Amino acid sequence: QVWQIRLDMHLLNHDGNITDAASIAGIVALCHFRRPDVSVQGEEVTVYTPEERDPVPLSIHHMPICVSFAFFHQGTYLLVDPTEREERVMHGLLVIAMNKHEEICTIQTSGVVMLLPDQILRCSKITAVKVAEITELIQKALENDQKARKEGGKFGFAESIPNQRITAFKMESAAVDTNDVEQQAGEIIAKADPPSEVFTNPVLHTPGTAQIGEGVESSWGDLEESEKEEAAEEEGESEAAAFECEKVKTEDTSTLRETNGDEPIVLSDSEEEEVVILKPQELPRKTR
Repeated sequence: QVWQIRLDMHLLNHDGNITDAASIAGIVALCHFRRPDVSVQGEEVTVYTPEERDPVPLSIHHMPICVSFAFFHQGTYLLVDPTEREERVMHGLLVIAMNKHEEICTIQTSGVVMLLPDQILRCSKITAVKVAEITELIQKALENDQKARKEGGKFGFAESIPNQRITAFKMESAAVDTNDVEQQAGEIIAKADPPSEVFTNPVLHTPGTAQIGEGVESSWGDLEESEKEEAAEEEGESEAAAFECEKVKTEDTSTLRETNGDEPIVLSDSEEEEVVILKPQELPRKTR
């Protein structure tokens, strides 16, 4: 039997270079994690609770840390730890994962840049320096956390935030005096300024718009001249179309009456159906 450990990461704020931040967060979480202690006797496996035995850390032999390099102008310039805006305009990206023993764990490139061996060697030397610095910071943070837990002090992410900040998760309780609430409310109303003038009509700041939120019903202002002309033209076209195509009710059976000259033709399908009156000039040539 073996332990199965899954590491989930949730991004709270993204400002570029997620790979490096995720690698640091992941390796620190694994180093900080403690699994329950286990004893094996023959085929019997006993998993102890934290109250019975102290949880034990994982066996982590080294810390692979990722360092990202952004390249611009076809590799002429390189930048360590690019931001989100810099990633938008970069031509290529090189990610090197290395531990403090200067052992390369992985190398990944992306983009449209062809890198030379000298450029990769230069980035690997920079990575060795950065990884040594980051590893030292991680080890110090883990030691301080372990020391605070033994001494019974504050530890953890929530406890590291000062209570005075507005982003604190908790705040000290304060007593609220609820006596003479009506009297205090009356004094506040008496000292307050009178309400501003309430407009009976919407305030038109520009033609075709109306002010919303003045205590009256929302409505739209008058149309502009061009909009009035377009509305009048559309109304005239609809009236002309109504005259050309009239719909009436009839009880006659289906008939087709041929006419000569300007006499209209009546088309009907069945009883109680709509009859369409067409002018001769609207009919096809064969029908006419």
